[in-house]
Amino acid sequence: MSKKISRKLLTLGTIVVIAAALTYAFWPGPLMVDSGEVKRGAMVVTINEEGRTRVHNTYVVSTPVAGRLLRVAVEPGDPVIGGESVIAQMLPVIPEVLDVRSRAQASAEVSAAEAALQLARAELARAVADKDLADADLKRTSRLALAHTVSEADLDRAVREQRAAAAALKTAEASIAMRKAELENARARLISVDGNPANGGAAEAITILAPATGRVLRIMHESESTLPAGEPVMEIGNVDEDLEVVVELLSSDAVRIAPGNRVIFDDWGGEELLNGVVERVDPWGFTKVSALGVEEQRVSTVIRFTDPPQARGKLGHGFRVEVQIVVWEDQDALVVPSSALFRDGEDWAVFVVAEGTALRRRIEIGRNNGVDAQVKQGLESGERVILYPSSALTDGAMVAQREIQ
Repeated sequence: MSKKISRKLLTLGTIVVIAAALTYAFWPGPLMVDSGEVKRGAMVVTINEEGRTRVHNTYVVSTPVAGRLLRVAVEPGDPVIGGESVIAQMLPVIPEVLDVRSRAQASAEVSAAEAALQLARAELARAVADKDLADADLKRTSRLALAHTVSEADLDRAVREQRAAAAALKTAEASIAMRKAELENARARLISVDGNPANGGAAEAITILAPATGRVLRIMHESESTLPAGEPVMEIGNVDEDLEVVVELLSSDAVRIAPGNRVIFDDWGGEELLNGVVERVDPWGFTKVSALGVEEQRVSTVIRFTDPPQARGKLGHGFRVEVQIVVWEDQDALVVPSSALFRDGEDWAVFVVAEGTALRRRIEIGRNNGVDAQVKQGLESGERVILYPSSALTDGAMVAQREIQ
């Protein structure tokens, strides 16, 4: 009898131990989660976009006349001084050699101009003689008029003759000047044949000076070449003092920005962040097709650097920079990680960790920059919230901090 009771007790104890072991093995443990802390600190909301640097005032140096540009001695990046540095030289175009018929015509025009000049000189000599005779007649007539030997009409005619002779003299002198100009014009057509340049003499080189102080940005024509007048040769700009950034913003972002907004430059190639300020937001927009083929309305925004040129290193014209335009900031904001937020109906909510338990709590948020969100109501500084809450997490569930190996 006692053996049977002992056997039953042993069997019952074994069953209890196995049941306890199975219960412990399959009892749900706490859910492993990542958590973050609600804290006070600086928070900024920015509009991030890619920009390009440019020199505000660039000077395009062009050929002043048609001719042969000599090889440019300066290189991109070389410093130049406005009005002093020689940046290029060129030889003007030599007139083409005249053919036989054109040369004969030009020679005939020179001969005709020389003959016309001789005729004008003869006319001048006659006008001088007529003027001398008219002066003498006027003197005699004036003396006779005082003696009442001639009439006043004779005196008036003598005065008129003298004035007409003076006018004729001036006309002859002007004719001489005109004939000389015609002769020079006719001779100019023969310069390419009879002048020194066409006979092997070197044309005088034209020196091109830098229009402003700065650096050579780029050179369009470096090798010796023949160019027309007005052809761009190089660009010059002051990279150190006149560098700015142009950003093409979406029009919906541009309306949130005003001149004076603080700007942070990131990923520009240097180790430190650079600072700037919005200088101008253009009042007109333009259509631009994105990489996905979507038409977007963009607005150009100009930003100037506030850091000294030494802080920018070798940042030059046409460089890419990442721009963060600050539209709102608070140095003492209560913030919660944005990854802890989820929608609960029409409200925002988080899971707060309290003594190993996840408690759902609705909160009111303000600004959100994608990393942190401003808390207006519902959380206190120092509380911990669950990051990236999964669908398996429920209100009141047991949770534990995931250990990072």
